[in-house]
Amino acid sequence: MEGIVTKSTGSWYTVCTKVGERVECRLKGKFRIKGIKSTNPVTVGDKVSFEFEADKTTGVINKIFDRKNYIIRKSVNLSKQTHIIASNIDIAFLLVTIDSPPTFAGFIDRFLATAEAYNIPAVLLFNKLDSYDDDQLDKLATFDAIYTEIGYKCIAISATKKIGIEEVKELMIGKTTMFSGHSGVGKSTLINAIEPSLNLKTAEISKQHKQGQHTTTFAEMFELSFGGFIIDTPGIKGFGVVDFKPEEITDYFPEFFRLKSKCKFNNCLHINEPKCAIKDAVESGEIAYSRYNSYLQMVEGDEEHYRTDFYS
Repeated sequence: MEGIVTKSTGSWYTVCTKVGERVECRLKGKFRIKGIKSTNPVTVGDKVSFEFEADKTTGVINKIFDRKNYIIRKSVNLSKQTHIIASNIDIAFLLVTIDSPPTFAGFIDRFLATAEAYNIPAVLLFNKLDSYDDDQLDKLATFDAIYTEIGYKCIAISATKKIGIEEVKELMIGKTTMFSGHSGVGKSTLINAIEPSLNLKTAEISKQHKQGQHTTTFAEMFELSFGGFIIDTPGIKGFGVVDFKPEEITDYFPEFFRLKSKCKFNNCLHINEPKCAIKDAVESGEIAYSRYNSYLQMVEGDEEHYRTDFYS
């Protein structure tokens, strides 16, 4: 039997077959994918084959078919382990909020660089548009200008007021899409606005810490009535990048990649080297300093800054 993994709880996986049957499956013994060391060898979005167990109600996964792509990050508690968030994604939507909770540039840039590295088109959704004061709207406009200039699609939305929802839906038709972001940015509220019949659980923001409560504990894929699938993911506090060599990181920043051939040295890391086109572009304002700062943190392997500084 073959199907797609629509839910993963760590030890059991819900597999949806081509005829719509949902079968709870487990892995048999040690299961590893060549070249990937992760806490979860099977993830939502994977196409798998399985065989029924003796009871004919549960199954055992025996094969994972080649993935078109996947998105991966460092595990929060196990720094040397990685966690595959989802696979076979057509578009990764990152929900960004200016406040309650704040999303910082370092987090956005790590997510976008990872999407670039694994060939996943990414779209930024600036949520809670209806709740911002003038200063917050200015910050949103700055973010929008930076990422639009690079070439990323940016949409300002309000999940609660249903602003911008139709534009998001238009991008999702017939696609497998993923929503990601911090807890509390409104992923479940947005999915409910897009597909009300799903009626996903939502929670209030903690006013004291301006953080969300975890309402989604496991990644799960849902079929959409207008065609396509949506993968809802648990809120993530930090986004640790995986296996990025310092000399490769330039390639995952599109505006850097476009200019790197103009650097004097082919192996320029854009830090201390003379006649560096990237540094010149930062100096002139052609490249945003926030992006350059994120790049430096990634080259230097600073995996703590985005975790410890998020809500301070």
